[in-house]
Amino acid sequence: MKQDPVCGMDAGASSCHVGPKRWYLDPWVWVPASGLLLGTAGLWSPHLAGFAISEPPLGGSPSAGGQVGGWWPWLANASAIYRGYMYQMAIPLLVGLLFGGLVDHFVPREYIIRLMSGPKKRVIVRSTLLGFLASSCSHGCLALTLELYRKGASVPAVVSFLLASPWASMSFTLILLTLFGLKGLVIVLGALIVALATGLIFQKLDERGLIERNPRTLPVEQKFSIKRDIAERFARYRWTPRQLADDVRGILTGMIPLGRMVLGWVQFGLILSALMGSLVPHQFMTRFLGPSLGGLLLTMLTAAVIEVCSEGTAPMAFELYRHTRALGNSFGFLMGGVVTDYTELGALWMTIGRRTVFWMLIVTLPLVLGMGMLLNLWRG
Repeated sequence: MKQDPVCGMDAGASSCHVGPKRWYLDPWVWVPASGLLLGTAGLWSPHLAGFAISEPPLGGSPSAGGQVGGWWPWLANASAIYRGYMYQMAIPLLVGLLFGGLVDHFVPREYIIRLMSGPKKRVIVRSTLLGFLASSCSHGCLALTLELYRKGASVPAVVSFLLASPWASMSFTLILLTLFGLKGLVIVLGALIVALATGLIFQKLDERGLIERNPRTLPVEQKFSIKRDIAERFARYRWTPRQLADDVRGILTGMIPLGRMVLGWVQFGLILSALMGSLVPHQFMTRFLGPSLGGLLLTMLTAAVIEVCSEGTAPMAFELYRHTRALGNSFGFLMGGVVTDYTELGALWMTIGRRTVFWMLIVTLPLVLGMGMLLNLWRG
């Protein structure tokens, strides 16, 4: 049989279902186990050490009257930060995996290839808008992004989709509007401009063979109509309990390999961010991350270290804006964290290739820096 060039399976298979040889190396095993260990390392309670009745704020420390318990009290603050991140992003991540499973089971590869491949500029515009509409958060959409790649989306389309994805989450949009007012929409618009420009540049890189190409992108007949195909599939669908059960199993089967690709990198980012969040003083940000070029560069460097989830960084970005009145720095903190997020970069490196990651950093970081400098001119 013909082997799939991405995962080595039969070409007719829709997903890479091969798991690790050793069960304890499976991310579906070690990620929950390590999360349980870190999450319980320093549980906080106002009465009984070792039992968490209520959580301190994300990034904060237990109050003076509380006691630190757990099996490793030294990690109490990092443990609290980790739990705070999990409360924020566990559901979006699972929703992202669910959407990925839905795409894997229900969306034919021809649809993705038709909508998100090809050298035309409208492919990038379409991918950016789809990323904006499909997002739950940057990590929740990572699984969906990789599934689109596995379905045949071009690399430029995948990159623009991923960069546009963190900005449409209902919770994140409401947070930005609540904190920044109409300036929150400016941040979202700036992010979409960066995503669109990056995708268009990646199309030029693709023409010159400077980035990897998706080996799953195959020619689609010009007469193929997505609308007509959907109507035909809907007319043939049987609404029976057996069919519904088969669909549920198919969705879960699609979620499992996506989780293996994503969960390990997400956990790695969470652990590092929890440790950094407990060690880096908050005063450092408000003092050194001012509206200068140096402050903007340092802001983006800080975002590269501590960024994990868009929703989690929104209050920190506003705190930075409240002290410095530098909207561009807040934009650089949010968007720079998305671009340099080691969770996403690691997954892209393993799934697509190192040249894509290299050019994503080379192309996108200057765009974010330029947009940040432009927004820093707007004070008020």
